Amino acid sequence: MNTRRRQDAIVRSLRRTGTATIAELAEQVGASRRTVLRDIAALREEGFVIHAEPGRGSGLQLDPHSVQTTTRLSVAEIFALLISVASMRAAGGIPFAGLADAGLAKIEKALPADKLRDLRRFLDCLYVGQLAPEVDISDMGAMDPALLPAFETAFLNRQRLSFSYRDAKGARSHRDVEPQALLILPPLWYLVAWDPSAEDFRHFRMDRISKPRCTPDTTFRRRHVTFAKSVRRVKG
Repeated sequence: MNTRRRQDAIVRSLRRTGTATIAELAEQVGASRRTVLRDIAALREEGFVIHAEPGRGSGLQLDPHSVQTTTRLSVAEIFALLISVASMRAAGGIPFAGLADAGLAKIEKALPADKLRDLRRFLDCLYVGQLAPEVDISDMGAMDPALLPAFETAFLNRQRLSFSYRDAKGARSHRDVEPQALLILPPLWYLVAWDPSAEDFRHFRMDRISKPRCTPDTTFRRRHVTFAKSVRRVKG
């Protein structure tokens, strides 16, 4: 369990049980007492009010009204929130759009400078439009959860992306491409990439992509992608 998930598990445990000892928390998250103590200190720095009863082996209590005051969201997680709002808006409006935008703006404001820079670069690759009514979506499937983290690495580091692709007839092939943009035409999402083998751009439906993997030690240049006039870029 990585640091972030372990600390989240500690907070959930304290909220659920009310009181827990360091030993109990260590057993629950599969870590040493020293590691849990470091986690508790880190959580306090982030704004969580955690009380400790006096004496060795005493319990810890989380103030039920305390909340995290610093953001721990990754670029990919914030990007997922932004594109979800953007896609809903493109589909024909979003309820409470003002509140959603205000909330996202507060999250962005709390980001460190390096994460904010990465988020802007990521958003620069996002385009939203409307799907043509004649497009068949009867076979639309779920998207692989591994896609967004892989895209983050590929777009920010300009690394090639390899994956397995299933075409409209169900035939599978292996692809090795240079990601250039993400295109959302609700409810379909596409990866727009330069295919070196074909020397042309290709659109890949993201629900047909599986096993995405960035190719280390590969770089590529950003290319200009031309979209229809109805497609707009989501600006950060």
